Order: sequence, then structure tokens, then C-alpha cells
Amino acid sequence: MNDFLIVKDLSCEINSFVILDKLSFSIRNKGEIVSFLGPSGVGKTTLIRCIAGLEKISSGEIVMNGSLYSTKKNSIEPEKRNMALSFQENCLFPNKTVLENIDIGFSRKKKPLKLTKNKLIKLFNLSEIVSKYPHEISSGEIQRAQILRALISNPDLLLLDEPFSNIDQDQREELQTSLKNVLKDNNIPTIIVTHDINEAFYMSDKCGVLIKNSIVQFDTPYNIHHYPNSKEVMQFISRGSLIKVKVLNKETVFHEKLGKIKGNFITAPKINSTVKLLIQPEDITHDNTSKLKLKICDRKFRGTNFIYYLKLNTNEAIPVSVQSHNCEPCNINDELGIKLPIFINHLVFF
Repeated sequence: MNDFLIVKDLSCEINSFVILDKLSFSIRNKGEIVSFLGPSGVGKTTLIRCIAGLEKISSGEIVMNGSLYSTKKNSIEPEKRNMALSFQENCLFPNKTVLENIDIGFSRKKKPLKLTKNKLIKLFNLSEIVSKYPHEISSGEIQRAQILRALISNPDLLLLDEPFSNIDQDQREELQTSLKNVLKDNNIPTIIVTHDINEAFYMSDKCGVLIKNSIVQFDTPYNIHHYPNSKEVMQFISRGSLIKVKVLNKETVFHEKLGKIKGNFITAPKINSTVKLLIQPEDITHDNTSKLKLKICDRKFRGTNFIYYLKLNTNEAIPVSVQSHNCEPCNINDELGIKLPIFINHLVFF
């Protein structure tokens, strides 16, 4: 069985400047949601513009449903692709009401959705503003209307550019849940570009991380979180610290301060070699009865938990996650005990 969407060795240059460099990924089945993460300027928006046919590609190919959509020499026109795109910027027609804008998407649909137009308007909290014009509503309301206009056409492929960036936090999670349910219930394959890691991990079946105009990892959110394949990915998702350890055997490493650390090796470094071990906040357990206590050099409050950074030496500190309702908050320069010996289910080395 062929994948629904195949992007192979896609490159894009604009004014001789490389925006995308040999990107390859696929969406296997209809209904899958893929997100692309990365810092600003790496080409996330350009990628979905290329897929939509709004930007020419310099090399590679885009194949959907077994049909060739884009090569360097040939490209199917955007209006013939049956794709829908929602931009981050305001793209509503200014001379039409919210309802009239939504109806543009509704008139394009080739197959019905499982929810009626009125139910979708209510689901997206737009009922009270359907008669207003874009200049009369907030940026968050504009963005919700744009997403709905794209979604309601029930496209072969939905493309969303930073879809929740202008939406208030109190509505964002509710809308993410509603949108995900509609996409899954109607089997709409979707590509999202976003800078929000939590959003990407919640919404997506697969995530791609773009660094320096290339996809450096394309995997499930779980694997990207637990098994980043490079320092660049680890640093982008901000999920840990690297410490220098010596490899003792195939299941044990040694750190001068933390002692022996056991676990399952994800890669196979040479015995007796010195490598960098990734320590993530959930890898270490705090224990105030421990003989090993380390000084707190920084902390972050995450609501349900604190992440304390414990100083090991001049160049190293490790993060430790502690549930906030399980202990009194600690301060900078306080000492926190950690449970020994340390066992980490997956040991990731660089």
C-alpha cells in the first residue's frame, strides 16, 4: 500500500537563497496529523506553501494519493489540489462577514463532514460573531474563523500555519482538543507548523524537527522527547542536560559525582570510552534521606511540578522534576537529595 503523501528530497530556493534542503517525509494514512517544529526562519511556512503549490520547488517531488503534484519542471495549480491552508496572518475577506467567509470553505467541500456547519461554528465558539466583519473581531477570533473555513471544506489535505498562536490560553487547549477530534473523526490528513512543542506533541502522530533548513528528526512525539537523535534536537526541545560519563560495561556508566548509573543503552558506545549522557528531568528521583545532596543553582515552576537544576561541578548541572504538592518549594542554594543508585530506563549518549 502506497503512503498517502510522499515528500521526497524537496528543496526550495528563493532568490538563490536555500530555504529548504532535501526534505523527505511521508504521511502513511488518511487521518494522520503531522507537525513540524523548529526555530524561526528554518522554512516551516515555506514547506506547507510548497505542498500547497504556492511556492515552486527547486528539486525533489511531492506525490499525493499516487499522483505527482510537484517537481522542478511541473506543478499542479494550487486550486486543483483540493488542499486547504490556514495562515497565521489574517486572510479573511474584509468585505465579507465571518459567516460569509466560512461559507466560502463550505461551498468548496466535496464530501460532507460528520458535524453540521452550525455545530462546527458552535464548537469553535464563533456563534456570537458570525454576523461581524473581520475588522470588528479579535485576532484570536479571526484565527478560529480561518481554521474553520479551511476545515469545513473537508479537503484532501489540511495545512495549518501556527494555528493557535493568536488564541488565548484559556481557549487554546479546548480548541486543540475539538480540532483534533474533528480531524480524526473525519479522517482528514493534516500538516501543522508550529513553534509550540506541547501543541505539536499533543496534536500529532508524527513530528518533524527542522534545523538549518533540513529535517533532522522525523518520529513519534514520544521518541523525539525520549530519544532525540542529535544535540540540536535535544537543545531545541529543551529537555535535559549532558554530563560526562565513562562507559564501564554494556549497562553501566560512571560519573564522578553521581557514581554508577545503570540502564538500557540506546546506542552502543565503546567500553572505557568517555561520552556525554543525556539527563532529563524525570530521570532523577529526589530523596531527602539520601547521602548525596546537591546544591540548587536554578529552578523553574511548572504548576504541577518544579524543575530544579542541581550543580554537579563547574560545568555541569542536572535537572530534577519534583511534584510541587509533594514538598515545600526549595530555593536557590538549598540542597536537594537524590535517590541512589540511579537507574534510567533509556540511556541516550552523544
